[in-house]
Amino acid sequence: MRLIAILVMIMQIYVAMGPLTAQEAKHLERLTTADQSRGWESVGRIELAGSGFCTGTLVTERLVLTAAHCLFDRETGARHPLEAIEFRAGWRDGRAAAYRQARRAVIHPNYVFGGEDRIGATVHDMALIELDNPVRLPSLPPFGIAAAPKVGATVDLVSYAVDRAEAPSREERCHVLGEERGLLMLSCNVDFGASGAPVFLRRGETAEVVSLVSAKAEWRGQKVAIAVAVAPHMALMTDILEGRVSRARDVQITGSASVADQPGTADHPGAKFLRP
Repeated sequence: MRLIAILVMIMQIYVAMGPLTAQEAKHLERLTTADQSRGWESVGRIELAGSGFCTGTLVTERLVLTAAHCLFDRETGARHPLEAIEFRAGWRDGRAAAYRQARRAVIHPNYVFGGEDRIGATVHDMALIELDNPVRLPSLPPFGIAAAPKVGATVDLVSYAVDRAEAPSREERCHVLGEERGLLMLSCNVDFGASGAPVFLRRGETAEVVSLVSAKAEWRGQKVAIAVAVAPHMALMTDILEGRVSRARDVQITGSASVADQPGTADHPGAKFLRP
C-alpha cells in the first residue's frame, strides 16, 4: 500500500471549536487520577500565546518534542513569541506537575509552514522546545526515543484535545496501518489539540516515543492519525540546537542570535486529510 498516494489534501490538526462525539471519545481513557497518570506525566500541554494548545513530551530534562506547526499562528503565519509558550507537564484538572517557559525552539530545517507541498511538510513536522529551566523531578523522567515500528505493530497514544483539554487521554492498542517516507498511518483517533502528541511503543514496562501526531485523516471510512517518525530527525535537531551544525540553510530557530528566525507567512487552515 502506498500511503502517500491516498493523501489528497493535508492540513495539520490544531485547536479548534467543535466537540468530540461520543463515538469518537469512547476508545479513550481519561487519565483522571494520580494512579492513572503515573508514568505519563512527562506528557503535557503546550500553551500557545493564549490562542490554543498542543501536546508535547519531555524527551530530555530541557527539551520538549512537539509538532512544528504548533509554533506558528494559524491566522497570521508568524511564529509564536517564545515568551508566550509554556509547557505544563502532566497538566490535569487545573494543575501541572511542572511549569516551564520556552527559552529556544528549533524547527526541522525542511519544514515549511503553509507551503504548497503539504505532504512534504508533514514528513518534517517536528520541533524541539528548549525550556528555561530543566525538569528534574523523579515523577517526570524524560521518555526515550525509538525507531518507528513495522506495519501491524501495536502502539499507544497519549494526548490532550478539544473537549478533553483538562486531562490527558490514553488510547491503547492502536495499530500501524501503513508507512511511507517517514509517515505512519495509525488507527488512533485524534482531534484538535492533539498535534505533537507522542506515539509510544511499549516493551514490557518501558514506553518509548516512536512518532508524533501531525494530522488526522479518513481512510476507507476509518478515522486515522498521521504521525511523523521521530528517530531519523533527532540527531539533526539536537545538533542544530546545540550549535554543532555550524550553518544550515533554512534552519528555523528562535531564541538564538546566531541563526536568523525565518517564520512562515502563509495561512494555516485547520484540520483533516480528505480521502480520494
